[in-house]
Amino acid sequence: MSQEFLAVLEYMEKEKGINRQVMIKAIEQALVSAARKSFGISRDIRVNMDSKTGRIQAYASMKAVEKVTHPYEEILLIKARAKNPMAQLGDLVDIEIPPAELGRIAAQVFKQTLNQNVRSIEKTMIFDEFKDRVGDIITGTVRRFERSDVIVDLGKFEAVMPSKERVPTEEYSPGERIRALVLSVDNTTRGPQIVLSRSHPNFVRRLFELEVNELHDGTVEIKGLAREAGYRTKIAVWSKDEKIDPVGACVGLRGARVKNIVRELNNEKIDLFRWSENIRDLVIEALKPAKLKHIEVDKENRRVKASVDEENLSIAIGRRGQNARLTAKLTGWDIDINKEENQVQTFEDKFAEASQKLVKQLGIDNETASLLVKAGFLNTEVLEQTELSDIQEAIPALSEETIKSILEKISASKGGATA
Repeated sequence: MSQEFLAVLEYMEKEKGINRQVMIKAIEQALVSAARKSFGISRDIRVNMDSKTGRIQAYASMKAVEKVTHPYEEILLIKARAKNPMAQLGDLVDIEIPPAELGRIAAQVFKQTLNQNVRSIEKTMIFDEFKDRVGDIITGTVRRFERSDVIVDLGKFEAVMPSKERVPTEEYSPGERIRALVLSVDNTTRGPQIVLSRSHPNFVRRLFELEVNELHDGTVEIKGLAREAGYRTKIAVWSKDEKIDPVGACVGLRGARVKNIVRELNNEKIDLFRWSENIRDLVIEALKPAKLKHIEVDKENRRVKASVDEENLSIAIGRRGQNARLTAKLTGWDIDINKEENQVQTFEDKFAEASQKLVKQLGIDNETASLLVKAGFLNTEVLEQTELSDIQEAIPALSEETIKSILEKISASKGGATA
């Protein structure tokens, strides 16, 4: 029996990672429960196991009496003195219980209790190992599916990736190796539960921190990040060293760094750009490659209105509003994108505007104003610098008196202005 216990201790230590002393304590507790079940002893019971030899000794405290009425609690004084010569009536004497006398029921109790103790130890080990790993990326193997949740084998333990933490565009197969973020370690009534995520924004953040040395040592920082898992991620980066290009550091030589991350994310699109404390500059960078015509910033309501031409409207908004939505998430401001109205005037609009201006300034009728504009005399400044004969030649339909009257009005208005 001793050798069997030693084999169990060695197996649990190597395969399960359970410390030998912790396992010995679990076995001792299970033997105490078995002894109580077998003998019904109400006195204290102690079990000692030698970690080197595997030898087990069980003791029960029994009361020394002249006549035994409770066999499992009392012992004759003469027998008690055989164990302890100084024993007196009423004294408690430790009597060894041979493990072989425990019986079949006790063996079942021992087995059940030991299994419970081992499960409790494993749960404690899970919690202790992973409680400080929240936010880290780990690698595991897809084992099975429970409804739409993915159960991932981490070696000694299992973790769960709930459906809401999966990437909508990804499919997983049993036996597939995947990397995921340790989102939380929850101590539930059923024991510790390790929750993983591949859709959380911090999964992308940690991938960049592992891939980019400048992020790891703090030279470059990720100031803002917004993600729609499986489709697009926007990242604003900043460097405290002006000599280092934060975007270039994250992209890597010939895009090597960002390509590794995009490959891990199954070709999810990643937009990298410089962070700015100026919201106007930040929005311009975040909405690229769209070119903005005009920006209005409402600081009080934390709202930005951006105007773009028709060509850039769909680029700025993005597919299903994705570009604008991610920009709003990253900046924390509401983003409104509108198409800029076309201000190009037609020839007819310009002609009418010039004619009405002459009517108002010179007090002439619409027909005369139209003749002047058609001849190229668009304003009073041009008329003032033109000789009467030249105007007559250009507009034969106007009489000399009418032309003189117009020029006198212009001269009078200039003179009045000078006075």
